[in-house]
Amino acid sequence: MDNNLLIEKSFRPVSGWTLLLFVVWLVPGVVLVILYMPRDDMLRMMGALYGAGIVAVALAVAPRGLQALPALALRTANWQPIVFGSVVTVALSIGASQIGPEAQDMKEVAHLVTQKGALAPSLILLAGVAPLAEELIFRGLLYGWLDARWGWKVAYGVSSLAFAIAHYEPAHILLVLPLAAVFGWLRWRTNSLLPSFVAHVANNGFAVLSLVWFGV
Repeated sequence: MDNNLLIEKSFRPVSGWTLLLFVVWLVPGVVLVILYMPRDDMLRMMGALYGAGIVAVALAVAPRGLQALPALALRTANWQPIVFGSVVTVALSIGASQIGPEAQDMKEVAHLVTQKGALAPSLILLAGVAPLAEELIFRGLLYGWLDARWGWKVAYGVSSLAFAIAHYEPAHILLVLPLAAVFGWLRWRTNSLLPSFVAHVANNGFAVLSLVWFGV
């Protein structure tokens, strides 16, 4: 029998224990980063925080083995929603940059990515590591747990709001909310993290390149 069929057949949704394990692993990781990472290197510190999130997800789901893959929606998807999500996301980014509020933390990011030699590490971190961590946490772990207990509507709404609120600055939350809605819709529509992850990568990559090349 095909390995994918075996995984799907043994599928179990994200449990409360898995979510609790994630928090148990995440908290000490974040504390260690805050205590020991140099504050004057924000890119490295951000990378360490995102890395702590990815490691915490991996450790939380490790006891489940292959069953963790469908539980986190780590499966393939058709190309149409991937392309559609990426195009819509970039269009929203362009619109937000023109008419949306100006977020202070985006100014700080702009300062970081426009420094000499920062383009490559900024793209790797902000358009690679960050989308991976955030998709695994919000539309993988959190969405999967909520969906199993209260259905996709609650999972969609709460995970999207949580993703936006995680950006903490009010202006940035407003900018992120439309993107959160698109990412959440892609997760619901395809039952896969791949379309939202690719759209997330497209959004962040476009934002970094726009800051570097055009200053917007």
